[in-house]
Amino acid sequence: MCQRNERSRWISFCEKCHQPDAEPSWEPPHWQKICPYPFFPTYRNFAQNIAFVTIILLLWGVLYTIVPRLVSPSSQLFNLVVLIIAAYIGGILLFKLTTLPALIGMLIVGIIMQNLGAVNIEGNFSRVTAELRRIAVVIILTRAGLSLDQPTMKKLFVGILKLGLIPWIVECVAIAVLTHYLLNLPWNWAFLLGSVIASVSPAVVVPCFIRLRSEGYGVEKGIPTLILAAASIDDTTSIAVYGVISSIMFTESSLVNTILQGPLSVIGGVSFGLIWGFILNFVPEKNDAYVVPLRASMLFFGNYFAVVGSSRLGYAGAGPLAVITSAFICSYNWSKQGWSVQENPVVKIFRLSWIVFEPTLFGITGAQVKINELDPHIVSVGAGCLFSGVFIRILSTILICFGSNFNMKEKIFIGLSWMAKATVQAALGPLAIDSVRETNGSEEAMNYANIVLMICILSIILTAPLGAILISLTGPRLLSKSPEPIPMKDQINGSQDITIAVDNGEKEHFHDQNKEDICSPMKNSIDETN
Repeated sequence: MCQRNERSRWISFCEKCHQPDAEPSWEPPHWQKICPYPFFPTYRNFAQNIAFVTIILLLWGVLYTIVPRLVSPSSQLFNLVVLIIAAYIGGILLFKLTTLPALIGMLIVGIIMQNLGAVNIEGNFSRVTAELRRIAVVIILTRAGLSLDQPTMKKLFVGILKLGLIPWIVECVAIAVLTHYLLNLPWNWAFLLGSVIASVSPAVVVPCFIRLRSEGYGVEKGIPTLILAAASIDDTTSIAVYGVISSIMFTESSLVNTILQGPLSVIGGVSFGLIWGFILNFVPEKNDAYVVPLRASMLFFGNYFAVVGSSRLGYAGAGPLAVITSAFICSYNWSKQGWSVQENPVVKIFRLSWIVFEPTLFGITGAQVKINELDPHIVSVGAGCLFSGVFIRILSTILICFGSNFNMKEKIFIGLSWMAKATVQAALGPLAIDSVRETNGSEEAMNYANIVLMICILSIILTAPLGAILISLTGPRLLSKSPEPIPMKDQINGSQDITIAVDNGEKEHFHDQNKEDICSPMKNSIDETN
């Protein structure tokens, strides 16, 4: 009996790492005898991983024959590639073994490799990593804009704005005040940090809410739909406000120009986005055989040009607004041509690109943390500021829900679910350091930028796993369940994809995305307890 139980536990453990294929796959003769499932992956997964590794090795071999000095094992480029691959593997392992967000594993891998001396991406090479982070921001914003569903936004407009903006403003101000007085950050740096920390991560929130909604929890009152829609507004606000504040801080100009910096950034960014989105409605022609890659390429390079160009002109806040606006206009126009938000093929191309840039972003961010240089005072006080800001945000979220048709349990759940941090913090946290370097800032400014980065990384490590656990444990207890759970395809149009496109690489770049999510083991433990 004991042996049977041990075998059952071992099989359950293996099934977490090796899920079956969604559709039957071809296998070589005797594959199951040599590599029985679930102790080994299916042949499809095995072959896919072999293909991935082979492509990387062949690419490195080609580059080594052309520019051996640039890609030799001692080069910084080689170190960067190793870091990205290790971060990707670390993310997969963490997700499959614990079902926590993969981005946490990627971040931890970067921290470990930096502090073991296994990676060196500093010095002149920091310009390369800065551009990679900028590309990651463009991809995040483009996917967010493409996935904003206009009919759903119109239907839930008031609720989305209340939930997406008011808690964000409250937490931003709270973080700014706390860090100003407790960490001695100047007001401009304090509000810059607040604009980043106030963002909620759909990478953590979305998978759990999709699971809860598919089982009927909160569906009758539209709670999952409301939160998923508001998350995109929350992230968009963070990136746009950060861009405006940073453009004011890091631009040397007259007082009049500084005052006009914010309004000009908003007007310029929205105008460029409207024009670029309008152009992409007609170019390329909608029935062109290559319309999908052409539209994806033009949208990406146009948005990347907007971010780089606005930064060069001294109006860095205009770039993110231009990206979001152009992507939303494209999504709206293309939906009239038969490309719905859920079936937009351009979105799939950007999802594929995120598979590469997610480990790149989080691996590089983690590699900037040097544990021996950390100030214990900043870490402890910063953690206190983070939890205080989260607590204030939860209270404000509960308060703005008064007057709605939600009961007290549902209000508490909405507040608890609105706290996890991840992608925006990883994308924007290091940009302050890049801005100080580009403007030849003082040592004091670099110290402030390092504090911003440290608190951003702390926010990911502390709140991402906690947010996933709280949603999973409290959802079935605080939300009412529909008598008959509503299938995903029959729920409100477009709601399940509104914020998935922001940063939920965990659900999209794993082979078993329809079989398991970050809530399932915790949900099973709840069922056993009940």
